[in-house]
Amino acid sequence: MIQILAIAAGGATGAVLRHFFNSGVLAVTGATFPLGILAINVLGSLVMGLLAGFFAHVHEPSQALKLFLTVGVLGGFTTFSAFSLDAVLLWERGEILQSLAYVLCSVVFSIAALAAGLFLVRVLSV
Repeated sequence: MIQILAIAAGGATGAVLRHFFNSGVLAVTGATFPLGILAINVLGSLVMGLLAGFFAHVHEPSQALKLFLTVGVLGGFTTFSAFSLDAVLLWERGEILQSLAYVLCSVVFSIAALAAGLFLVRVLSV
């Protein structure tokens, strides 16, 4: 039961963080390109890589804490459902190249950020 509560608390925390982060980016950059969600997915992937590396190479916390941070906070913070909606809305508005660039950047940069997180923890934990 503690693990379920940890995930739920983390998910709520991540969702609130996503909302405020995205709102802040939109206030600065405007709403013509979904930069906030792109940044959230890349940042979330970097943090996931850092956590995975840290848990594997430096310190393994309790299962409840791992679930709180990874499934909960990062699961609530990053969001491919919002990403998918943004990509389709760009496409439907006729902004085909922007839609394709958004999808490509989201996937490539998020995977690269996760790999960078793992690499950083491996290098720094030696």
